[in-house]
Amino acid sequence: MNDTYVTLIGMMLAAALMFMFPLMTIADRNDVIASQAAQQETVEFVDKERNVGAIRQADLDDYKQKLSALGHTFNTELEVKAIDENVGKKTTWTTSKVIGENVYYSVYTGTIESQVYSGTGKYVLKEGDIFSVTSTNTDTTIAQSLRNVFYSIAGKGSYQISGSHSGVVQNNGSNSNN
Repeated sequence: MNDTYVTLIGMMLAAALMFMFPLMTIADRNDVIASQAAQQETVEFVDKERNVGAIRQADLDDYKQKLSALGHTFNTELEVKAIDENVGKKTTWTTSKVIGENVYYSVYTGTIESQVYSGTGKYVLKEGDIFSVTSTNTDTTIAQSLRNVFYSIAGKGSYQISGSHSGVVQNNGSNSNN
């Protein structure tokens, strides 16, 4: 009777090794591919907008559509660190010239999207602003579910599909009619 239990446990372990771990590997691979695709889409979106000098509604909608085509739901956070030039005049003993310091203030997703989706259809950027985007998935993937079953120590949400990128704006958007 003891041999029957040992055989049964051995068969269950073999089944787990033969089916569950390959399934986990494939699911992890799918998450890696989705994460790389999200990163690539984010880089393309940020670079396009900072080269144009404006966050346009059509581009933002296209970016969000490409992310949702990956089969996951994403939370997209936009941030613009707008440059506020504080130019002052400083006089020294030998020369006098205009100098100043650049101060940045941040504008976040809610403000940006309200302006993009209003009548203007775009959020205008200035040269020197810093534009950054971070998108992370909000749904639980198959790999996360399997990992939580087998590795309950790791906890939920230990891995996310995400993409983030930022860059300095190179063109004034107020000069373009895009």
